[in-house]
Amino acid sequence: MKRNIMILVLIIIAAGAVIYNQAGDDIEAVFLQEKPLPTETGAKAGLLAPTFTLQGFDDKETYSAGGPRDKALLINFWASWCGPCQQEAPELNKLAEQYADELEIYGINVGKYDNKKKAEQFIQDYNLRYPILTDPKGEVFEGLYHGQAFPTNVLIDRNGVIQEIILGAPDPKDLHKKVAKLVKE
Repeated sequence: MKRNIMILVLIIIAAGAVIYNQAGDDIEAVFLQEKPLPTETGAKAGLLAPTFTLQGFDDKETYSAGGPRDKALLINFWASWCGPCQQEAPELNKLAEQYADELEIYGINVGKYDNKKKAEQFIQDYNLRYPILTDPKGEVFEGLYHGQAFPTNVLIDRNGVIQEIILGAPDPKDLHKKVAKLVKE
């Protein structure tokens, strides 16, 4: 009888230890952050987006990027003569409308590689409905984001972390999927 009681006590202690360890893991997991935020800034996925402030194309407002924000951000570097830029402009309008509450789009015309009158015509022709900024000397495009091609799309989450840099115009369905994922993060 004494032996059975001793075995029963050992079983209860072992079961308690297992339950405690499982609960301990769950409790510990609550306090772990999924993925720490990066501390380095750079034009690369997984890094904090470089900070900049640019003038709007209409010279009335300034716009800034970098750091945490209320909405995810898609930065689109473009030039008016760029065929793929022309192809993706209607899709960017659709995204701006569809995700108005969760996503900001900044279209940045790189003036170093474009003509202001042609850029103005591009904005009118495609009825761009999101903020258009101007990077007259290409300092943001080349200096901060190391731009090499038009269009270049930079997807930045609400924490200010670059999730992806897309060179060239992606397939519209792919772009919509990438933006849907971005706004959920």
